[in-house]
Amino acid sequence: MKAQINRREVIQLIGCASAASLIMPSLLAFKTDGIMKRIIPSSGEKLPVVGLGTWQTFDVGDNENHRKLLEEVLLRMRELGGAMIDSSPMYGSSERVVGDLCKKLNVSEDFFYATKVWTSGKQAGIDQMEISMKKMKREVMDLMQIHNLVDWETHSKTLKAWKESGKIRYWGLTHYTNASHEILEQLINNEKPDFVQFNYSINERHAEERLLDTAKDHGVAVIINRPYDGGNLFRKIRGKELPNWASEIDINSWGQYFLKYILGHKAVNCVIPGTSKARHVIDNMGAGYGRLPDPSERQKMLKYLQGL
Repeated sequence: MKAQINRREVIQLIGCASAASLIMPSLLAFKTDGIMKRIIPSSGEKLPVVGLGTWQTFDVGDNENHRKLLEEVLLRMRELGGAMIDSSPMYGSSERVVGDLCKKLNVSEDFFYATKVWTSGKQAGIDQMEISMKKMKREVMDLMQIHNLVDWETHSKTLKAWKESGKIRYWGLTHYTNASHEILEQLINNEKPDFVQFNYSINERHAEERLLDTAKDHGVAVIINRPYDGGNLFRKIRGKELPNWASEIDINSWGQYFLKYILGHKAVNCVIPGTSKARHVIDNMGAGYGRLPDPSERQKMLKYLQGL
């Protein structure tokens, strides 16, 4: 067998019912150690470094065939130690689907649930967040975030009060564009959220200029969205082989290459690639096992990709 495999080749390793047979051979060596975790600065709680985004992928409504596929995603993620599931009322039926499937599978208490408020006005925000909690079947939400900074001045007050009362455990801010990074830096300084979520990838490294260090310096946990640059990274490497040295950093696929580059930055707590396929969530979780690249190896990874 080749030292490195890509996502399509992972399919060949899937077939048996046992969890072990669904894990890449290289991952089996690390499974007993468990997935890597990093500390949430505001609490000291440890969070697995790879989670799951639900934008588009979980917006399947009542379609039973699609829901069955997503059940497999949740079960494989759970078996491999993933915890964070990130959603939003913006994502159609995703919140409800997450809540329904976790209850059906009897795994509701096994995940770290994050969603968002995405509206303007205090009462509108309260109403929306309460609906989201009902959809996800949570009496206490692990993390409530202000989606794309919509009316953040209003919602930050509500979220701070909700955290104080125990209705949520953490609160945060999110965005997905480079243009938002400057205001996120300001809000980290002024509002002291528990979490901040933003875009970052090996192909889009604007956050490396200041935002990542700002979050780390102020004790704010970081969630990374758009880790594959909206799919541009996979288009870039189509038909290309991983470098021979990738296995030295326990990288077995291009997906893991991209995720481990991100996780190699110590400011990052969790990366949340979205998927509706079990084979992809297995591959994604693999990035949380084994060794992460050090700064010099991250530069080597970047240089290799830029040379393709």
